[in-house]
Amino acid sequence: MSQGQPPRRRFMNSKLANPAPLGLAGFAFTTWMLSMVNAGWYNASALGLVLALAFAFGGTAQMIAGVLEFPRGNTLGTVAFLSYGAFWWSFALFVAFLGTKVPESFVGWYLFVWGVVTFYLWIGSLHTSRSVQLVFLSLWITFLLLAIGAWTGSSLATQAGGYTGLITAVLAFYAAAAMVINESMGHTVLPTHDWAQAHPSPA
Repeated sequence: MSQGQPPRRRFMNSKLANPAPLGLAGFAFTTWMLSMVNAGWYNASALGLVLALAFAFGGTAQMIAGVLEFPRGNTLGTVAFLSYGAFWWSFALFVAFLGTKVPESFVGWYLFVWGVVTFYLWIGSLHTSRSVQLVFLSLWITFLLLAIGAWTGSSLATQAGGYTGLITAVLAFYAAAAMVINESMGHTVLPTHDWAQAHPSPA
């Protein structure tokens, strides 16, 4: 790069860091911690640490990743990271301050609608890597199971949702690690099975 270039041109020619591993890691870590509670490994007394993590890493850091995806032109990444960052903020606010008198059936609808959002994001992810596709796939199943548990009062459904949430977290951790390690090493160490075809142009 020529030193004679104006600052704006030098900035435009510089490489932007990939914010996706940050968003995936924040999502994965917080999901893992909450899912241990849902799976029955810990009781509700452990939620205080989950809430702190939800505000900081799952919420704020993930939303920062979403904002950073915007100038990269990544609609899926922008929507997903900002949405799930907002999910963790809403969850933490609900549990900490607002949830004492809300019917469980209404919580079920909250979880179900998040499952609907995740389902169409999963469809949108089918032109991305297989590792990212699997995160969205397992996540909408997790939301559905947790919604069923809230609607029916079934601890079995909630525990199943907890275990699928743990699987989701592992998949998200893998995708984040693969992005960081592969880029740092300059070659594929952890395969992600990227989509080989060009993304279709918008109509």
